Amino acid sequence: MVNKVILVGRLGKDPEARSFEGGTKKVSFTLATDEKYKDKNGEKQKRTEWHNIGIWGKLADIAEQYLKKGSLLYVEGRISSRQYDDKDGNKKYFSEIIADNFQMLDSKGGDQSANSGSVVSSNTAADETTNQTDDLPF
Repeated sequence: MVNKVILVGRLGKDPEARSFEGGTKKVSFTLATDEKYKDKNGEKQKRTEWHNIGIWGKLADIAEQYLKKGSLLYVEGRISSRQYDDKDGNKKYFSEIIADNFQMLDSKGGDQSANSGSVVSSNTAADETTNQTDDLPF
């Protein structure tokens, strides 16, 4: 079975970070994707879909540092859904994309431009310099 999501969109807000017991960090934000189509009258239309994105651990540290509202982002991850009871006892449902890696596609913002185009994944998040040092001849 496969649970794989690939999205390209813009951040709807700056990432919000939360720390949990044991020092684990989670960063959350919304990502907007657009679908363009022609309606039955032939007029161009655009529909925006909003996705909840969650990033954990070292990858969350990187996202918190470099991502900003409006950033163009490529995200790979998986869908995670859960239900809970609100304070009135009503069942609520929440779905989010748990990102395994992301790539910054533009250079909005000062510090982000240095990392534009860098692929950041849960495999390389422990060593942020992996992509930059692999090509050095020494």
